[in-house]
Amino acid sequence: QVQLVESGGGLVQPGGSLRLSCAASGSIFSIYAMGWYRQAPGKQRELVAVITSGGRSNYADSVKGRFNISRDNTKNTVYLQMGSLKPDDTAVYYCNADALILNGGFERGAYWGQGTQVTVSS
Repeated sequence: QVQLVESGGGLVQPGGSLRLSCAASGSIFSIYAMGWYRQAPGKQRELVAVITSGGRSNYADSVKGRFNISRDNTKNTVYLQMGSLKPDDTAVYYCNADALILNGGFERGAYWGQGTQVTVSS
């Protein structure tokens, strides 16, 4: 199995910055894409940003130019640097990993963290 542990959420004023981190551990053979999703109250979970093992990234239009996703493959860790934060960015942010694990044989699956709250408010 894969465990994803997020950190870095909190309360920030509009226009401020936060950096989220997500570390993956477990019987990991390889991690393909890693990403961040968010879910605001009463809304569906949505993709924020995703990055491949080769460093190729994609962003939701709503965060382009404000957020930056990066990863350290040696640490199985993905980061989300968030800037120019707006109240609409308030949500629980979830880390996701598309990973190949060793569980008897090889198994590929999508794994989720427990989520970290980001609140943007004055």
